[in-house]
Amino acid sequence: MPFTALGLIPPLAQAAAKVGYGEPTPVQREAVPAILAGRDVLASARTGSGKTAAYLLPLLQKLLDSRHDGRRDVSMLVLVPTRELAAQVGDTLQGLVQALPQQPARPLKIAVAFGGVSINPQMMGLRGGADVMIATPGRLLDLVAHNALHLGSLSALVLDEADRLLDLGFADELQRILDLLPARRQTLMFSATFAPEIETLAGRVLNDPLRIAIAPESETTAVPDIAQRAIEVDASRRTQLLARLVKDEKWTRVLVFVATKFAAEIVADKLRKAGLEAEPFHGVLSQGKRSQVLADLKASRVQVVVATDLAARGIDVVQLPAVVNYDLPRSATDHVHRIGRTGRAGETGVAVSFVTEESEAHFRLIEKRQGFSVPRERIAGFEPAPRADVAPVIDHAEVPGTGGVKGKRPSKKDKLRAAALLSAGAAADDEKPS
Repeated sequence: MPFTALGLIPPLAQAAAKVGYGEPTPVQREAVPAILAGRDVLASARTGSGKTAAYLLPLLQKLLDSRHDGRRDVSMLVLVPTRELAAQVGDTLQGLVQALPQQPARPLKIAVAFGGVSINPQMMGLRGGADVMIATPGRLLDLVAHNALHLGSLSALVLDEADRLLDLGFADELQRILDLLPARRQTLMFSATFAPEIETLAGRVLNDPLRIAIAPESETTAVPDIAQRAIEVDASRRTQLLARLVKDEKWTRVLVFVATKFAAEIVADKLRKAGLEAEPFHGVLSQGKRSQVLADLKASRVQVVVATDLAARGIDVVQLPAVVNYDLPRSATDHVHRIGRTGRAGETGVAVSFVTEESEAHFRLIEKRQGFSVPRERIAGFEPAPRADVAPVIDHAEVPGTGGVKGKRPSKKDKLRAAALLSAGAAADDEKPS
């Protein structure tokens, strides 16, 4: 089915083909006609399914049809959770505009804004207004506070990765932004899941929306194109195993997920000492450094990028062959986002999870909630050492109010009890006759 069959004008369909969009994906086939018809949309589809083009293509067509001379007031606002995703959406939209067979008489002005960098250049870029604003919520509110833009003429609002906008604590900012927008507008929500929080938000901001839920099995970029592996290893030997895998599997590029910024720095440093081109990627790095790391990864100048979850959202690297969960993700949803970095656009990929004895229970919970089971592997020379004692564990996934899957680990009280038992045992040994 060509894009023109969905209602796109031939020049825009040609531009889509020129930048690499061939046949429409399932989410695009359902979303594009509805958006062109002016309907609100609530769509759930996995990472890499084509959600960005599903809203950019029809909104761009409506924008080209409706623009008029005079001052540019923002008519299309895209809110995203991270700076990387903001830049990615901006690049995608700019690429579509530049690929049009004939440029519009009045050039389209696209503004991208996010925190972590000086606000002054972004304010300067908004002089004279903008047709499209792509921003993170906090920086958008900063720009509004500085009277750098006005949202009174907005006709379309997109909440991209809406689940992450809520997960990252943007609920208050979202409400403040919604209060600034005209009541009559088209609103689109795209998310990887239909979590309860998403349903609540949709009930507040959407008007009789078309609900789109694309199951992974129905897509060409579905999970079967991602070969999942779970390798048992001691926590202390994960870096050595990672270096071995990168070399033995001949991965040209690999994205490694860790739990903290500190871990990203340490693991990247150890990989460099092992002879690999590796760089950390986390929120403390400057925007310039983060952009450079991404550019180097895409150009294969860097072989391994060690990233935190937050920083890695929005990373889109074509033909990324492998993703490694050095630290397991916090939740089953995060697992979906992580492995979705590979196996994109019909390519195949591999997702490797390191499973330690301490994290085995957590990985089983992820498997249960995602409805899959991954056979455990052991790599010769990296087999876990046998352990006589296992610390008591608590299944936080079964405790209300813990905020998602956290796996099993001893609480502070458990650790104190274990220490007391060890001390008592040592004292008893001291009292035995020699």
